[in-house]
Amino acid sequence: MSSRWQKTVLWVLVIGSVCMAAALIRMRERAQDQLAAMPGETTMPAPVSAPVTTVTLMLANDADGAMTPVSSRLPLPAEATTRARTLLNDLVRRYAQPGSQHTLAAFPAVSDVFLLPVQQPSGGASAAPPAEAQLAVVNLTGAFCDHHPSGILVETLTLLSMLGTLHANLPRIEQVRFLVDGQPRETLAGHADLTRTYLTANDVPLTAAASPGPNPSEAAP
Repeated sequence: MSSRWQKTVLWVLVIGSVCMAAALIRMRERAQDQLAAMPGETTMPAPVSAPVTTVTLMLANDADGAMTPVSSRLPLPAEATTRARTLLNDLVRRYAQPGSQHTLAAFPAVSDVFLLPVQQPSGGASAAPPAEAQLAVVNLTGAFCDHHPSGILVETLTLLSMLGTLHANLPRIEQVRFLVDGQPRETLAGHADLTRTYLTANDVPLTAAASPGPNPSEAAP
């Protein structure tokens, strides 16, 4: 009886194992069928490379407070907000390279740029801006601001460099405001004012020294 019982248990185990193996194989086949039915990566369009474009970067010099235009070739997308963000991040990336005359830490600087039409004055004496004039809202990263060198000259030069680069390559941008991680912030690193609206056309000193005293020109908030 004992031997017969052992044989019966063994056959039950063998049959159970075979059934489990068959079930697992069927489940795997179903999973493969489901994956094959899903759209794979091969169905996605291949990314289109941005065309290489000649741009002008306004590079700052801490030694004399000068701003110098430098030509460069960058792959730039056609979409204006992405174009502006790419320009500013490449500008700041150059400041983190060895030998930079305006040394900044290697942190991503700009997370977003938003372009809005410049609001027309309600009336009165001041001339209205052109209808195509734009206000750029530049959203800086907290890491970039937290690691930026502190000082009125070095902070002002960073802002002037950004304003000049935007103005040189996207002339429709006539005004710029700054946010940090999507929120207003009083200063860049303790000195340069981030609460104002800056006018790009008035804030592009080329070889003239930038004064460490007053902030760049501003428009009414």
